Amino acid sequence: MKVVAFNGSPKKEGNTFHGIKMVTEELKKEGIEVEIIHVGNKIIRGCLACNGCVKNQNEKCVINDGVNEWIQKMKEADGIILGSPVHYSSLGATMKAFLDRAFYVTSVNNSMLRHKVGASVVAVRRSGGVPTFEQLNNYINYSEMLMPTSNYWNVIHGTAPGDVKEDEEGKQIMRVLGKNMAWLMKLIDFGKGEVKEPEKENKIFTNFIR
Repeated sequence: MKVVAFNGSPKKEGNTFHGIKMVTEELKKEGIEVEIIHVGNKIIRGCLACNGCVKNQNEKCVINDGVNEWIQKMKEADGIILGSPVHYSSLGATMKAFLDRAFYVTSVNNSMLRHKVGASVVAVRRSGGVPTFEQLNNYINYSEMLMPTSNYWNVIHGTAPGDVKEDEEGKQIMRVLGKNMAWLMKLIDFGKGEVKEPEKENKIFTNFIR
């Protein structure tokens, strides 16, 4: 089994990276392969709302800037971790641009992430961690992914890179998340062929114009 983790921080080895790593260390102990991809320092533009990915049905965004490669890594993975710092009580802009496009492509191309395991991790100095955590979870929920939990919200605190290593409660949150994520992935793998998956329903789109 494999997990791909996306680091949405501009810093390669800042506190977001260290938070993700605390989770992935527990996955590795359970024999799960891990790849961490640094997204936050790339130049990623936002979605054009062109619906090219809907028309083409080729599992690709029409913009060619690295996102398509990451989409395929998500498709191949059994689990996905989304990690972001907090910018104005929100996601980092580059991470959001990536997630908007990647999750739309995977959604409209046969729900590629359905029933994969997905978890969110947030690093923050002081406030805004929970709103950012909820924003990351929106992508996971929309995609019918399965979400492991921890013993608190998945937020770890620190200012300078590495400060999160001093957050004892935060470190426990990440450890517990990693253990629960590994357990859930193994349960799903064990149940394949034994427990029938619910049938996929076609998405119904409505608006409030009468």
